[in-house]
Amino acid sequence: MAVAGRAWRAAALLPPWRLRAPRRDYGAAAAAAAAAAAAGGGGGGRLLLGAAFALGGGAGLYLAARHRLREHSAAELPAGSLQLTLYQYKTCPFCSKVRAFLDYHGLPYEIVEVNPIMRKEIKFSSYRKVPILLANAGSPVQLNDSSVIISAIKTYLISKRNSLEEIVSFYPPMKTVTDQGKEVFEYGNKYWLMLDEKETKRIYPVKEVRVEEMKWRKWADDWLVHLISPNVYRTPREALASFDYIVREGKFGTVEGFFAKYMGAFAMFFVSKRLKKRHHLQDNVREDLYEAVNEWVKAVGKHRLFMGGNQPNLADLAVYGVLRVMEGLEAFDDMMVHTKIQPWYQRMEEVIQNAEAAV
Repeated sequence: MAVAGRAWRAAALLPPWRLRAPRRDYGAAAAAAAAAAAAGGGGGGRLLLGAAFALGGGAGLYLAARHRLREHSAAELPAGSLQLTLYQYKTCPFCSKVRAFLDYHGLPYEIVEVNPIMRKEIKFSSYRKVPILLANAGSPVQLNDSSVIISAIKTYLISKRNSLEEIVSFYPPMKTVTDQGKEVFEYGNKYWLMLDEKETKRIYPVKEVRVEEMKWRKWADDWLVHLISPNVYRTPREALASFDYIVREGKFGTVEGFFAKYMGAFAMFFVSKRLKKRHHLQDNVREDLYEAVNEWVKAVGKHRLFMGGNQPNLADLAVYGVLRVMEGLEAFDDMMVHTKIQPWYQRMEEVIQNAEAAV
C-alpha cells in the first residue's frame, strides 16, 4: 500500500513492535461503511450510496475477510464452558471492540463473517445488525449490541449468581425514535456491569473507577467511532488506496475489480462528507482525530499504563478496538506521528497478544 513508506515507519521513529511485517488483515476501507452504515453497538444509520458501495464496500470486504479470518474454535473450551460464535464484519469498529474484549479475556470463539449485502448468515435473527454473539453456557443465548455483549459477558465472568440468560435479560432493548423519525432500539444501561455490592467493591474499589470506565466506553461509541469514516475516506486518493487493498485481497475478476475499486471509492468519499457534516467535524478531519486520541491519552495520564491501571479495563479495550480498524492506512500512520497515542497503543497490542498466546 501507498502508506508503507510513510515517515513513522522509518527506523528512527518505529518501535521494535513495528519492525515486524505489518499485519494485513484489517482492510479498513470498509470499516467506516460497516460501522456507520450497518453495524450495531454504537448507533449510526444505514448509509448505502447505491450499488457503488454495495459492490465496492460490501462484497470486497466479504471476499477479502472470509478467507483471512483467524478462527477461535469454541470446541477447544472445556466441556460445560462458555461456547461463543461471533457474527461480524471484520473491519467494523464495534465488532473489533468485541474481539478485543474476548481475546484479552482468553475466551475462544468461532467467527462467522457476514456478507454486508445479503446478510444471509444472520437470517435467523430479527436483529439485523452486527455484532451478534451467540453464547451457550448450558442453553443458547443471543446477545446484540457490542457494549451489551461486553457488559453481559464481563458480568457473567465475574458473577456466577445468575445464568447468562438471566444476565442478558437485565439489558432490555428500548424503542426510541431518532430525529429523522426512524424507530431504533437502544440499551440505556449497556455500560453497567450487573454486580452485587461485594462484587462491585472488588472490581471497582472506589466509585470513581466505575464512573470513569463507563464515561469513556460511551465516548468511544458516541464520538471516537464516528471519526473513522471521514478519516479513512478523507480524500479520493485515500479512499482509492483503501479499496485497492480490498480488491486485491478479494481476488476479484478484472471487470469486478475495476468497478469495486473505483465506484466503491467514489461512493464512500462522498459518504464520508455527509458524515463529516452530520457530526460537525472540522474541515481537516484529521484534527478531530488527533484531538480525540490526545484527549484519551490525557485521561489515561502519565502514571498509569492503562486507564485500568496495570491492566486494561473495558474502556481501554473499547478505544483500542475502535482505533485498530484503521491499521495499515494513512489515517492510522498520521495518528501515530501527530499524537501521543503510540506508547499506549503499543502496550495494548502487546497485552492482547500475550493473552491470545496464553489460550
